[in-house]
Amino acid sequence: MTGIPAATGAAAVSRPILVTGAAGFIGAALCQRLLARGQRVIGIDNLNSYYDPALKRARLKQIEALLVGSSGRSTPSPGQPSTATSSWRFEQLALEDGDALLALFAQERPGVVVNLAAQAGVRYSLENPAAYIQSNLVGFANILEGCRHHGVDNLVYASSSSVYGGNRNLPFHERQPVNHPVSLYAASKKANELMAHTYSHLYGLPATGLRFFTVYGPWGRPDMAPMLFAKAILAGEPIKVFNHGKMQRDFTYIDDIVEGVLRCCDKPATANPNFDALDPDPATAAAPHRVFNIGNSQPTELLRFIEVMEQALGRKAIKDFQPMQPGDVVATAADTAALESWVGFRPSTPIEEGVDRFARWYREFYGV
Repeated sequence: MTGIPAATGAAAVSRPILVTGAAGFIGAALCQRLLARGQRVIGIDNLNSYYDPALKRARLKQIEALLVGSSGRSTPSPGQPSTATSSWRFEQLALEDGDALLALFAQERPGVVVNLAAQAGVRYSLENPAAYIQSNLVGFANILEGCRHHGVDNLVYASSSSVYGGNRNLPFHERQPVNHPVSLYAASKKANELMAHTYSHLYGLPATGLRFFTVYGPWGRPDMAPMLFAKAILAGEPIKVFNHGKMQRDFTYIDDIVEGVLRCCDKPATANPNFDALDPDPATAAAPHRVFNIGNSQPTELLRFIEVMEQALGRKAIKDFQPMQPGDVVATAADTAALESWVGFRPSTPIEEGVDRFARWYREFYGV
């Protein structure tokens, strides 16, 4: 993990930080970092079966292990309706359950909210669009209402590089229009940005949207390429290589993502004093709302990523070349100048280093 700057701004206050999607890939890593720097964290997750809930519970056990190591006390098993210590509380709860969510806001009165919960996945949005409407739209509206009515000082929420859709003008920067999504998942993330801006405008809620670019690393999601590739390569099974390997992705290591989220927790969005309504900047506003890319700024062709994975695992992949899939984009690449200017940080972990860490974790966790 990279060094943690001292908490400042809204994150330095004694009120807890609420992290949604706390059993998810990014959420669990973020919770550990927050707890390590002495902050009280409330984590919520619905522990749904989009992918194996056992992995989500294992991530929660990692959080509990951190607490045991620091206090010497044990905590109840994860995945129960509620687990709590003086610094950590976990609730199994869906964002769509507005009454339960608002009750939690009223009870805990978080100072900072980090919304990482969402129905993820581009291809799955073709199979089950209703899940995206409920979680990503209804659920996010409930988060905004909780922030509005309970005095939240800072909202940081996950957007996605998917919002750039069919745009081929690389690298992507936040001033580009994002009006051509190619999946319902991407459309839901663009909608989140619009919804958050509206609440910033109407109610003065500081809100920061982070467009994540292809996050990977230890404890990653089983539906994403690194986990799928590692499983198949080690089992001697073919891997599906879409667009005949000519895809490019801006693979971004998990520690870099968490560092960027932390720094935005510590620096709430402010209004752009130079915002020009006659020539509006899509990334800022006259309201306290900002949007940033967070990516490695080093797009990598899929075949190169597979090669690095082969080297890290010590096995060759059997490649099953496939055409482009509906909802996918050919390439992503992040311009992160705005993020660096705002919080003094940009992701930089090389894929060779990140994939090696991932491969060592994968072999240990799955015993292969």
